[in-house]
Amino acid sequence: MLSIARSRRILHYYYYHYYHSSFPLWRQNLSSNSFSPPECHYSQDHHRLLCILEGCKKSPNLRTTVGTHAYVIKLGYGMYPSLVSLMVVTYVSCDKLNLARQLLDEIPTGYFDAVSANLMIASFMKMGAVDVAKKIFNEVPLRDLVTWNSLIGGYVKNDMFKEALSVFRKMLRSNVEPDGYSFASIITACARLGAIDHAKWVHHLMTEKKIELNYILSSALIDMYSKCGRIEIARGIFDSVKRTNVSVWNALINGLAIHGLALDAIGVFSQMGPENVSPDSITFIGLLTACSHCGLVEEGWKYFDLMKSMYLMEPQLEHYGAMVDLLGRAGLLDEAYTMVKEMPIQPDAVIWRTFLSASRIHKSSEMGEVASTKISHLGSGDYVLLSNIYCSTNKWDSAEKVRCVMKRKGVRKSSGKSWVEVGNIVHQFKAGDRSHPEAELIYKTLKELIHRTKLEGFISTTELVLMDISDEEKEENLSYHSEKLALAYGILKSIPGTRIQVSKNLRTCPDCHSWIKVVAKVLNREIIVRDRIRFHHFVDGYCSCGDYW
Repeated sequence: MLSIARSRRILHYYYYHYYHSSFPLWRQNLSSNSFSPPECHYSQDHHRLLCILEGCKKSPNLRTTVGTHAYVIKLGYGMYPSLVSLMVVTYVSCDKLNLARQLLDEIPTGYFDAVSANLMIASFMKMGAVDVAKKIFNEVPLRDLVTWNSLIGGYVKNDMFKEALSVFRKMLRSNVEPDGYSFASIITACARLGAIDHAKWVHHLMTEKKIELNYILSSALIDMYSKCGRIEIARGIFDSVKRTNVSVWNALINGLAIHGLALDAIGVFSQMGPENVSPDSITFIGLLTACSHCGLVEEGWKYFDLMKSMYLMEPQLEHYGAMVDLLGRAGLLDEAYTMVKEMPIQPDAVIWRTFLSASRIHKSSEMGEVASTKISHLGSGDYVLLSNIYCSTNKWDSAEKVRCVMKRKGVRKSSGKSWVEVGNIVHQFKAGDRSHPEAELIYKTLKELIHRTKLEGFISTTELVLMDISDEEKEENLSYHSEKLALAYGILKSIPGTRIQVSKNLRTCPDCHSWIKVVAKVLNREIIVRDRIRFHHFVDGYCSCGDYW
């Protein structure tokens, strides 16, 4: 049992600093006169402590939490799993991860039952303390399905998709039967990775285990296949499931949007009325995004007005952002700027970044400067966009000033990452990456591809390299971007004629985009690239985006 002396490591400052000065609640309800030893009134005192900690968890109150902790120790409840786990979670909700960790260090984690462990795993995952959640999971002797789901779902929420898949496989090997929640999380992991082989395996497993498809799982499957580059499979699922819930329609409309199939998305929307399904705000985000990717300005305005006039929806920040993106991509920077200035909601940094990106596409340094001054805390991507604008217009002094500011503030450019699925394993690359076990073969393959594309007349697009250096040096800088390395590995490991899919965490650069078009033609291969913005389907020297992205 926890002694007072050991507990002082956690309570030393907070308890003695706060307790005697401001605890009217405790003076009234939890004074020493109102409590008896645990063996006399266990259920009454235990319930009271639980209620107060629950209140502190929902409305974080550090002083009351520390005071409650002190009484838990004083009354001899220091090893009750329900109270200790709730105290840990309450410290987490009070933003005191250090105290929660210290308390866990004092208690053998294996002492907790599954219910208490599940509560703590979910809470630590929510706070991003993945290492602590994993430690609890590893040390709890009795895990139930919720324990596994909490870890898998937590990994997904923290963008650790490969780890989520690994735990899911481990769960299956442990003879724990997954349920709908398990599959909802792991489907999301497959979608975010764009891992089609994993996606098909998970879908087959669902069918094998006869998991009933509700609207949540139906929507998730449509989204998964859309994001894995198989929009035709997503359509097939949409046609085969019940679609009375709007989220099923939204999944397909948004999937079609990111594939640049705006007219198809509009066609799906037109079916909603006859099937008595009303659109919601997400439906219109999908429609506006679809119009944006295809430059359908008039249609975009039509649906923006329609949501207000027919469906009486007030546009939110996301809708205004989609319209700014639509107008900006189409080169209507003045109209986009007017919308930002006149919108009834205060524009946030995302909207200004959207406008900054449009300024970069259309090489407007003046508009780019306006946007950058409106973003209160410039991130690495904002600096890079602004620097790109200056580079593309040969304003090297201005670009250098931006880079100096980045250096002075310690801002680093976000690292580009690309990945490709080969043999049920997701292989990840960074620009210039030589850490892969087969790096020598990858670079040899890439150099051969670069040579073949040059013979086809390919010339590097060097205007956005962020340095005022020679064209030869710029070309060398562009040659080893992460998507090129990932594609080279995919080609190295696949047979001729098969489709290759690469995913990237950032927007693909113009040079890589032009180069992959030539590679697709030279090798007579279909190549799919999913970047941060949309899908690019490369076939016979052309891209599905029509060079509009």
